[in-house]
Amino acid sequence: MQKLTLSQSLSQKLSPQQIQFIKLLQVPTAELDARIEEELEINPALEEGKVEESESSGEEDYEEGFGDEYGQESNEVNVDDYLDDDYGGYKMQGDGNYNPDDEDREIPFSAPSSLHEQLITQLNFLKLDERQRIIGEQLIGSIENDGYIRRELTAIINDLAFSQNIETDSDELEEILRKIQGFDPAGIAARNLQECLIIQLERKEHPDDPTVQHALAIIQDCFEEFTKKHYPKIQKRLNLDEDEIKEAVQLITRLNPKPGGVADGMVLTQYVIPDFILVTTGGKFEILLNSKNAPELRISRSYSELFDTYDKSDKKDKKLKETVSFVKQKLDSAKWFIDAIKQRQNTLLRTMEAILQYQTPFFVDGDEAALRPMILKDIAEKIDMDISTVSRVANSKSIQTEFGVFPLKYFFSEGIATDSGEDVSNREVKSVLQGMVDAEDKKRPLSDDKLVKMLNKKGYNIARRTVAKYREQLQIPVARLRKEL
Repeated sequence: MQKLTLSQSLSQKLSPQQIQFIKLLQVPTAELDARIEEELEINPALEEGKVEESESSGEEDYEEGFGDEYGQESNEVNVDDYLDDDYGGYKMQGDGNYNPDDEDREIPFSAPSSLHEQLITQLNFLKLDERQRIIGEQLIGSIENDGYIRRELTAIINDLAFSQNIETDSDELEEILRKIQGFDPAGIAARNLQECLIIQLERKEHPDDPTVQHALAIIQDCFEEFTKKHYPKIQKRLNLDEDEIKEAVQLITRLNPKPGGVADGMVLTQYVIPDFILVTTGGKFEILLNSKNAPELRISRSYSELFDTYDKSDKKDKKLKETVSFVKQKLDSAKWFIDAIKQRQNTLLRTMEAILQYQTPFFVDGDEAALRPMILKDIAEKIDMDISTVSRVANSKSIQTEFGVFPLKYFFSEGIATDSGEDVSNREVKSVLQGMVDAEDKKRPLSDDKLVKMLNKKGYNIARRTVAKYREQLQIPVARLRKEL
């Protein structure tokens, strides 16, 4: 006999409009144009630009006498609201200075050649036969972005045999590899860091200089000790005095450990387009929303006029009913998209205004120590929104201030208790920690235990593991690796 049971569960379903808003909210300003272009392509009822007021006057609601008859949702849409929308109530970058005759002009720039292209160009200057040139191209193709060849030469030999039908051996491959290692940038095509540094030292302008010779000896004979900064062992093994080893180490540290990154094609410049601009007028802060966040969108007039045609025609025409049903679907989609853009603007502004109120002391003079502990929940409660909504805004948006451009997530931090009973931002603790490391005696760098004691004396109640975590986040190596001569 089957047993029947009752169970109760809670579930939440998002409407298509909510999903569309969530996706638009997390899109950064730099990518918003592409998302709008995509929507314009797939929805002919959506247009870009404005119309004159005279053109939009007298338009009737396209849903008048139209709705459930076509199996559509009964959400009413007033076309007039979207035919001429000026996005009133939002202050945009450039308001009052915009000239409608101005056009965005593309600034031409030269496309830099890639590392691979630069190396192939240098390969062509060598007097190689066809077979050697193919081997050279295979080796260059095996160079990774940082400039190293990490594939075993035996694997490259097999690649040449199978893909190029060229039989070779390690001696021939080594010979051509050494030629490529003579290319610019210095250190290219090395198989490990040790070889990369040796190549750069051997190509110094004065290779016979004693300092260069000492540096070569350190890398060739004492590389493991050098990586661990065991300088007394190196000094004893190579019979160098303190000044000689100090000059050699300084020379080595000026070499480039990633030669592939100096090629023009490998230097990627990322331009940050701020979503907000913070300006100060008369001692008061004002948040301007980047104008790219407020595109001029409207519903297509030709699509709205189809409803007039429907009202004047036979409503029993099946084909016309199907056409108008399709048009209504596109008009609804266009309306939802414009609404989502507006809601995005409103959410961005509310979130940024709440952050500004919470972190006002920082925005006054840009002092990191003035940041208050603040988590996503604090802002979510302030603007009465879900934490996930605030997270989407904070993770992908930035603001331009007098002190630079900051991602919004920069202003969020946990609190650390002090002896006075107050909570301070962990950014303040990190700043103090960085100052301690910068001021330490590099011959006797501070261990994590000593840093903990010093922070405790300053009133910060912090554990050793937390100091280690902050040190790693600040990219500060352990005390042994910070030691200098």
